[in-house]
This record gives sequence, structure tokens and C-alpha cells, in this order.
Amino acid sequence: MKKERYIATAAMGALLLGAVVALAQDPVKVDPGKNKLVLENDRVRVYEVKNPPGGTLKMHSHPAHVVYFLDAGKAKFTNADGKVTEAEVKAGGALWSEPVTHSVENTGTTPLRAIVVELKDAAK
Repeated sequence: MKKERYIATAAMGALLLGAVVALAQDPVKVDPGKNKLVLENDRVRVYEVKNPPGGTLKMHSHPAHVVYFLDAGKAKFTNADGKVTEAEVKAGGALWSEPVTHSVENTGTTPLRAIVVELKDAAK
């Protein structure tokens, strides 16, 4: 009986995690008031992010990408699997990320703006 309950609980957890990942989508569509498309072609996609203090960007997905921070601030990143990472970013700083599904909370006291450059299939 315990084994069946464990299997059922694990299956439900996997289904819920899958649902969160499936619902995660294009950040520009998920939060159009906070993400503005600047450029898109068959190689890259570029958009500007504006997240106010205390604001949260809803769960969304990125392919491999670069983030260039226009403002200094603090952020909390929560991945689809629940892993949380907190970071202090500097204006003019940049970071590289492999594909990810996450939400982002501005935990600082000032707006947090960034330019995101998502890479598309470069073999085209």
C-alpha cells in the first residue's frame, strides 16, 4: 500500500512539474507590459525587459541567451524545478545562460531593466 501511494505521489509531482513547464512560454507574450520586442529575425530575437521593484516576471522559457543589464539591482530566479538563485547585478554587466524555464522577481528597490538576446538555430 505504501509503495502504491509513493508511486502515485511521484506521478502527480511529475505531472504538476510538466504542467508548469508546458505552461511556460514566450516572455513577450506572458508579460507584454514588461517585455518589449526590439528585433527578431531567423538568427536572433532581442527584447527589452522592464521589471519594477517587487515585480515578478511570470514563468517563461528561453533558448540559449545573453542578458545585458541596463540597471544595477537584485533579482531572485526560480526555475521550473523550484531551484531558487538570488543575484546582485551591475549596470553594464552581462550573463550567458543555456536554455531555461524560470520566473524572475525584482527583489531590489529600483526598476531592473535588461536587454535579452535569444539565439536561434545558427545553422540556417
